[in-house]
Amino acid sequence: MTREAYDVIIIGAGSVGVPGAWAMARDGLSVLVIDRFASPGQGSNKTAIGGIRATHSDPAKIRLCLRSLEIARTWQEAHGDDIEWTTGGYSFVAYSSREENTLKDLLVIQEQHGLDIDWHEPRELLGIIPALRRDGLHGGTFSPGDGHCSPLLFGHAMYEQAKAAGARFRFGETITGIDVVSGRVRGVVTDKGIYDAPIIVNAAGPWASEVGHLLGMEHPVRPDSHEGGITEPVAHFLGPMVVDIRPAPGSANYYFFQLATGQIVFCVTPSPSLWGFDRRETSAFLPMVAKRMVDLMPCLTNLRVRRTWRGLYPMTPDGSPLVGWSREVSGYLMAIGMCGQGFMLGPGLGELLSRVVRAEAKPEDEEILSILSPHRAFAGQEALK
Repeated sequence: MTREAYDVIIIGAGSVGVPGAWAMARDGLSVLVIDRFASPGQGSNKTAIGGIRATHSDPAKIRLCLRSLEIARTWQEAHGDDIEWTTGGYSFVAYSSREENTLKDLLVIQEQHGLDIDWHEPRELLGIIPALRRDGLHGGTFSPGDGHCSPLLFGHAMYEQAKAAGARFRFGETITGIDVVSGRVRGVVTDKGIYDAPIIVNAAGPWASEVGHLLGMEHPVRPDSHEGGITEPVAHFLGPMVVDIRPAPGSANYYFFQLATGQIVFCVTPSPSLWGFDRRETSAFLPMVAKRMVDLMPCLTNLRVRRTWRGLYPMTPDGSPLVGWSREVSGYLMAIGMCGQGFMLGPGLGELLSRVVRAEAKPEDEEILSILSPHRAFAGQEALK
């Protein structure tokens, strides 16, 4: 069997593992990424719809995503790859006092952390999104700096940059054991090799709990199935990602935006949650989300849907990630439970993980790590998860 030694081993070549490998290799560490799939981003990453927003209610997510936005926005200039980045903004709309009060209350913390976001009354919001249904509209928030890109193009570009920086990748390998000596990780065993490293990063997405079980640990991460879809292309009429947080039978919220190539991409947050690893499309999804979208934006009525798909959101009890060192096993670093936001958190989080591994965390990093600590008490829910 193969036996190699590295500074860091990352388990998972997805939305967190690839940016983490890029940042660590760029910072001079020897990094190995191991993934059970045949190529990067074949777990949950390939089912992402591509939105990147800093419009959160959690200060840690805000800071990480502000950095992710900067990386994505400047990627083509810095590295030459077209990732189809579009700065279209995000808009959370309100059609009742409940949503209006929620969104206005969140503005306080969002503005405190440097977000360019504001509340817009109906007339102003319709100037930004003319196609919205007018009757009953209370207004909404708009953050013009948020945007979207192609998860496939961005993920592949970052993978190539990670390899160019020296990161190694092993695909089609399954972790069968984690070697621990005197309470400290020493490496991993796969079905094809043995790899030594004093630091192991769990970035396994929906499969994070399986990795934890190899160490006798229970991680509070459960996969929740979410469905998405894409329409035929039409003339461009929609700038921002539109998010409707009103609950309805079968869904807690839904969101959609228009690609530069004209297609409308949409997704729904199911209610109740659909726990488990089933990634087969359902017959209930399209009628449910179509009704909601057409009610919000009547001009969508005659659009034809080209395909739908289903992906896994690795959820935590409070809707926020688990990031930090294990207390039980030295050298074991968790970056798990992204709650469906790994694509937007990944670039900023990858750089944070590199600083943590190199023991060079900044004061602001320590605050993020405190908020996202795997050892925190779970209380409440992240409002815009």
